[in-house]
Amino acid sequence: MTKDVIALTPRMPDTWALLAGLYAGGSATHVTAGSEGAVLRLSAPDGRPLVSVEAPLLVQVPGEAERLLGREVPVPFWWTEARASGAVPEAERLAGSVCGRLALLLGGSTWPDPAAGTEVVDVSAAVAPDDGQPVVDVLTDSTAVVLADRPVLALTTWLSEVLRDTAESGRALQIVTPPHVRLSAPARATLLQVPNRWVVQDPAQGYYDGLSGAVLRWRDGTFAPALAADGTASVAEAFGRTSPSAERQLIVAFRTTLPAQEDVVLGEGVETAWRALTGSPPAGWGTAEPVNLPWSPRRLTDLARDRAPEPTHLIVTGSPDRPALAWIRVTRTAEGVEQDVTLTLGYGDGEEPPLEVIAPLAETLVEGHGLTTMLTSVRRGSRGLTTAPVLQAPPLPVAFTLGARDVRGIGLTHARRPPVAVRPLALGPASAPALHYPLGDGTDARTLTELQQLAAHLRAGMPGAETET
Repeated sequence: MTKDVIALTPRMPDTWALLAGLYAGGSATHVTAGSEGAVLRLSAPDGRPLVSVEAPLLVQVPGEAERLLGREVPVPFWWTEARASGAVPEAERLAGSVCGRLALLLGGSTWPDPAAGTEVVDVSAAVAPDDGQPVVDVLTDSTAVVLADRPVLALTTWLSEVLRDTAESGRALQIVTPPHVRLSAPARATLLQVPNRWVVQDPAQGYYDGLSGAVLRWRDGTFAPALAADGTASVAEAFGRTSPSAERQLIVAFRTTLPAQEDVVLGEGVETAWRALTGSPPAGWGTAEPVNLPWSPRRLTDLARDRAPEPTHLIVTGSPDRPALAWIRVTRTAEGVEQDVTLTLGYGDGEEPPLEVIAPLAETLVEGHGLTTMLTSVRRGSRGLTTAPVLQAPPLPVAFTLGARDVRGIGLTHARRPPVAVRPLALGPASAPALHYPLGDGTDARTLTELQQLAAHLRAGMPGAETET
């Protein structure tokens, strides 16, 4: 299995410390750079990759080491991650020696503790698969397979690079983990995208999909559902091993559209929602995990502007005492700059999600932040906002908000008369109102049907909608 080793140091890994770490393989290893210098690769004498080392990351956001590794580390600190190929026995010790040397020279620690070392690892006879990719464990014509074992599988810089490379090569990414591994929210969102897959290796039953439960078999160079004679897929017994929990998650998914003007500032709608739901602003933001930068809408805007017209994906996190995480996609469209936000907050036993602030929040986003749509829901789920490879209860709708632009396109009369027992509230100016549809408190599964009926009714009123006969 591929091994991850992380050095957590209070001082920045300078050139000499990095050289000491990179020379853990002796003079036989070669160093190459990828991702515009963000990832260094230690290679065998024939040039094949053994270990990838991410550029040191200064983490200034409290709670990230605890969230992802279960370890408290005071901020600021430097996070340097090394990943060893599971195909080469020497690679794991080489990764441990790279990080162990950094921790010895700079203070701090390594994760996991037993992996640390400082010895020179002989790689002269190492042979790694010549796959042309970042360090992966299995590469076929259709699939790149990565084996991982860490408390939380996060969307790291390395994983983002693998996703880009597999997409460009037309391959699927399949990540194989033991059943105790959990997904962070950004990693889950990524692995939900076809053709990627989270593969769980269960000791008793073999392999199954951690998000759908489908039993999987390795066939023709990829993990695929094991189909019965009638063509149906079976669900792994392990996927149904759930236990009752009082923990819940509040999910607020909304889209805003702002004019593409020079003075536009992104992220202010996210901060508004964060303050309304938690009483404080976000703690930090970044493009990967761990989230490393202190919260700054201005810097976030600058990054999105530099990347335009390509979309920008961002992660926003909150303070450790109130678990909250947002996944943002910024895109440039004909209407302006769109921000698709999924904000998830965790609540433990005895904690109540603040549902009473949803309608006022919707009105604030309508009046000041160009709200297009907002769907609020509640589901049973981990307060820590991670996903285990077991059956998850679906989110139950609490409310849906439709912005003024779409209300105008559908027609106010049609939009305010849905075929369900819901009386929408008008938000914003009377001349161009948005509509807010209260649906429930997140405990009644019948609201799923009501939301489907409401959505069908609104779609029927859109310009160009036709009824099949």
